[in-house]
Amino acid sequence: MPRMIAGLSVTSIVFCGAIFGFFYAWVCSTMWGLDQADPRTAIKAMQAMNASVRNAVFFPAFFLTPVVLGVTAGFMRFNGHKPPAFWFAAAGAVYLAFGLILTLTVNVPMNEALAATVIPNDAEAARKVWQDYSGRWQFWNHVRTIASGIALALAGYGLVGLQWYGAFKPK
Repeated sequence: MPRMIAGLSVTSIVFCGAIFGFFYAWVCSTMWGLDQADPRTAIKAMQAMNASVRNAVFFPAFFLTPVVLGVTAGFMRFNGHKPPAFWFAAAGAVYLAFGLILTLTVNVPMNEALAATVIPNDAEAARKVWQDYSGRWQFWNHVRTIASGIALALAGYGLVGLQWYGAFKPK
């Protein structure tokens, strides 16, 4: 039983870390770089990145993180590890609400609107389009980044809680 609990816990943390890292990279490099570029280039690049992100590599971290966290929490609860299960369930709820659902209801519609935008030839018109998009998009990306970091911390706390509650102690 401890191997399954350990395996699920580590898998949960890896999934949380992957999605946190993905969102965090947008915070500390990608968007800053695009903000420094010619706005026509930034719009075109963002359109290309948004079109390419829907892929089999991104899918597990984005869509399956709450599933893995839920399975981990359920398995722990079923096996009598209720306090650590709570932290994994809380991690799943935080990511589901403020990572996955937020992205699907806020960032994705913004991305789709940008994808439908014809890039203006005029630099000032393009700058207006980019500034209207980038500021709002980055605000919501910060929210989902913080939420994903919180989910990662909660899962880590759950793993530490397993040790506190004796899940890995020899019987």
